[in-house]
Amino acid sequence: MALKRIIPCLLYDGSGLIKTVKFKNPSYIGDPINAIKIYNDKEVDELILIDVNASKQKRRPNFDKIADMAGEAFMPFSYGGGVKTFDDFATLYKLGVEKVIVNSIIQEDPGVIKKVVAHYGAQSVVACIDFKKSLFGTKLPYSYIGNKIKYSLIEYSSYLAEDIGVGELMLYSVDNDGTWEGYDTEVTGRILNHVNIPVIACGGCGSIDDLKKVLYDIGANAAAIGSMAVYSKRGMGVLINFPERKSVIIED
Repeated sequence: MALKRIIPCLLYDGSGLIKTVKFKNPSYIGDPINAIKIYNDKEVDELILIDVNASKQKRRPNFDKIADMAGEAFMPFSYGGGVKTFDDFATLYKLGVEKVIVNSIIQEDPGVIKKVVAHYGAQSVVACIDFKKSLFGTKLPYSYIGNKIKYSLIEYSSYLAEDIGVGELMLYSVDNDGTWEGYDTEVTGRILNHVNIPVIACGGCGSIDDLKKVLYDIGANAAAIGSMAVYSKRGMGVLINFPERKSVIIED
């Protein structure tokens, strides 16, 4: 059985780590450098850090802090938040960021992403799709300011993979975020059947069984974990955490 990636997804508010529930009610988790040091010891596959307020607050990436975090990480380190220009991408790569995660810039200036892909390669850019159920029950992609994107989920995924040329998709369920109720496997499965690039499932993981289901039954290339990566258990205190690899792997 092919090795599947499990990736802690850390949310950052510009000063410290937080955890949200359905993108709301942030709880303070702690210092990102301390968390990264613990993940180094746990030999995680990759690490994602997203500055969730950067675009909303129209802040540029804090390159000094990102340099500290990327320099501390012994694993591939991905960053997203506030990235607006080609020079922003270039600076992040020079600091040791392996992949830049994009979201709002897709609507604002997709040409920049195409230029980055042409210069650095598709593998250097991950497109994050935030999606949630509409009032009419249809699951749709949304921008960071809460506005519906004009595409359906399938159309948007194809647009990102084929027209923009990103190397990977990160499917982030707003409705499942922080709930511990499992991934949105229905959406993940549909997108996997329509794109030919790796897909990361994100939002809702609460157990080893959730990881096994989305990685092996559904076929996601990777699974991002949030609450499971920063809490000891549901409803319990903060504990920087990572599941044992042997507990997740399904042998042939």
